[in-house]
Amino acid sequence: MDKRKLVQAGWGILTNAYVKGFLPGAPVLYQGPLKQFCVPGLNCYSCPGALGSCPIGSMQAVFDARERGIAAYVIGYLATIGLFVGRFICGWLCVFGLIQELLYKIPTPKLEIPQKIDQPLRYLKYAILLVLVFALPFFYRSQFGAGEPFFCKYVCPVGTLEGGIPLVLLDSTLRSVLGWLFRWKFFLLVLCILSSIFVYRPFCKFLCPLGAFYGLFQKISLIRMRVDKGKCVGCGHCAAACKMKVDPCHNPNSNECIRCRECVKACPVHALSMGIGNKEMKREQEIAEKEIIV
Repeated sequence: MDKRKLVQAGWGILTNAYVKGFLPGAPVLYQGPLKQFCVPGLNCYSCPGALGSCPIGSMQAVFDARERGIAAYVIGYLATIGLFVGRFICGWLCVFGLIQELLYKIPTPKLEIPQKIDQPLRYLKYAILLVLVFALPFFYRSQFGAGEPFFCKYVCPVGTLEGGIPLVLLDSTLRSVLGWLFRWKFFLLVLCILSSIFVYRPFCKFLCPLGAFYGLFQKISLIRMRVDKGKCVGCGHCAAACKMKVDPCHNPNSNECIRCRECVKACPVHALSMGIGNKEMKREQEIAEKEIIV
């Protein structure tokens, strides 16, 4: 297992380290001070081991709380992460991303989605972010006057995997009251797992609202991909290595890039790099210009 996957696995263990929640009997969810903070990547609040809150669940709670005012700190916190690292979180700190990658390693024929279908589908995650995470929790009210966390409640496969299934397995009383909602979300989880065997990170590409949110900051984030045009020979190795279907030479900071650095490893002339801002690239250009003058 490479370094990046070890970091993903380690982060998943660290953020779900509340061992008491997995003990036999009715699970007791952690309610300590850490639960007041949301982790950067998707991680279900209701997972028996979860030490932090889910960022998508937190955003929905914010837009459900009009009578208390918009808690801008939640959006600000996540926006700050986006401004610093963009979708680096997706590539390095998302456990569900790791699960999808491991499933994709199962030796089977892989499915290549035609570009005319793939590209429009990429916008679906932005529609989910806008409608299910922002708009519906803000505008819709039930008969009791409360909004609903639409994405977490009706769609999120991470919540089913990390929260729903463990809670049902640990608590026998929950198994007796399972209804259509659990069956629906379990179906979505199975669909996501099966599709991950044939398509690289399908949830990240097409459905994840958190990836869509961080992607909005990709082109202005502090950590950026850089291309040294003086070194690049246009061989296409980097584009071939990118499983997110990004061409780093032409769009190094695409909204779809998860900062996995596979393109950097694939470049035979070391024209690609990932670092903070453009300082290093400007320095290289200044050196090159001086050499030309001399």
